[in-house]
Amino acid sequence: QAQLVESGGDLVQPGGSLTLSCVLSGFVVSERTLEHYAVGWFRQAPGKEREGISCISSSGRGIQYADSVKGRFTISRDVARNSVYLQMNSLQRDDTAVYYCAAEQQPRWSDWVPSFKTVFDFWGQGTQVTVSS
Repeated sequence: QAQLVESGGDLVQPGGSLTLSCVLSGFVVSERTLEHYAVGWFRQAPGKEREGISCISSSGRGIQYADSVKGRFTISRDVARNSVYLQMNSLQRDDTAVYYCAAEQQPRWSDWVPSFKTVFDFWGQGTQVTVSS
């Protein structure tokens, strides 16, 4: 069963930092899975639509960020661990949401970053990030 599992969500004060992790497992390509998939981070706050945050291509070189998080969040990956990370700095109350990671198959080592509107094939269950004083 292909799945993505997010972790790292927590309660943090405004201005604080968190690092989220997304581990891929059970994919047909089980070794170095990230070399065949683009991975995106999304979030959804109560009463709001899902928002794309950041994506990284299967090459690791194609990266994009939403304007709302640019300069504060950083996406990275560890291919050997089938893991993608989201480093979040200078967190604000508006960053409070459930954060999800999702994967879309790509040609191996593609530099193309999919649009946030692209239908991703696989989704995690999410991890809660709450920014409050």
